[in-house]
Amino acid sequence: MWAARLIVTAIDEHWVRIAATETCGYGTSVIGCDAEAGVERFLSAEETPDGRPGVSLLFFGFKAENLRKAVPNRVGQCLMTCPTTAVYDGMPDVVATDETPRIDLGKRLRFFGDGHQKSKQVTISTVPLDATVDVPATLAPTHSLRRLWRIPVMDGEFTCEESIGTLKAIGGGNLLICGIDQRTTLDLTRAAVDAIASCGDVITPFPGGIVRSGSKVGSRYKSMFASTNDEYCPTLRGKVKTKLRDGFHCVYEIVINGLSESAISHAMKIGMVAAHRRAEELKTKIVFSAGNYGGKLGKFHFKLREVMA
Repeated sequence: MWAARLIVTAIDEHWVRIAATETCGYGTSVIGCDAEAGVERFLSAEETPDGRPGVSLLFFGFKAENLRKAVPNRVGQCLMTCPTTAVYDGMPDVVATDETPRIDLGKRLRFFGDGHQKSKQVTISTVPLDATVDVPATLAPTHSLRRLWRIPVMDGEFTCEESIGTLKAIGGGNLLICGIDQRTTLDLTRAAVDAIASCGDVITPFPGGIVRSGSKVGSRYKSMFASTNDEYCPTLRGKVKTKLRDGFHCVYEIVINGLSESAISHAMKIGMVAAHRRAEELKTKIVFSAGNYGGKLGKFHFKLREVMA
């Protein structure tokens, strides 16, 4: 996949969270939405370009062209409309090439200013996001001259970076967490999601980081290229070949998108460790698995035993 990162700031943490929620809405799976989107992490005022509270958002699409349409649409609809926000490039040091094209952002949205918009080049310090794994050299901290657009709005001005960088990335890393019942399994999976939230360079784009409707590749219906993962559906025991062990009656999936293989692998390990510890606290059973799909989903394979090793 391809990825882009936005740094969004606002007057206080309340509006930062509102901005993140609105922008990432309907951003779960490119099976149906324009881009997969999620919160990488929330930022302190010391970590943002304008010294205000902020959030780092990651967007993933099958092609850079998909992001070229989706990201400006989401910024225009969800961030320019949100009180007090400003938007900056989270990958400012990615050099524009055919392999890593930049996406016009403020350059497109400026026309909302109806001729009253203004631009200015300013020097901005890019602060490292303290990822828990090595980040690409292109994301190293630096001071750079960048062009910002100021678009007049009714509470002042909406500040937006002219363009944003993109990188080749990976989507669809996944964990299946199997438990004895719905409530217990949800508790275990939340523990994993909370732990993964501390990792850099990754997002878990589904609701609360969790997928109940895990899918497999293909369907008996020609119009569908994904359908319910019936081997893990407890109500289909006896009707289809099941992968559920005896005594296990619920499965939740965590989908992980990341900027690198090491970032996804690290997040998977952190999640499994946290879920296992929670299972020990609850004195319950837990089984980990992952969707393999016969290797059809992509060229990156994350084998759980290797990840844990």
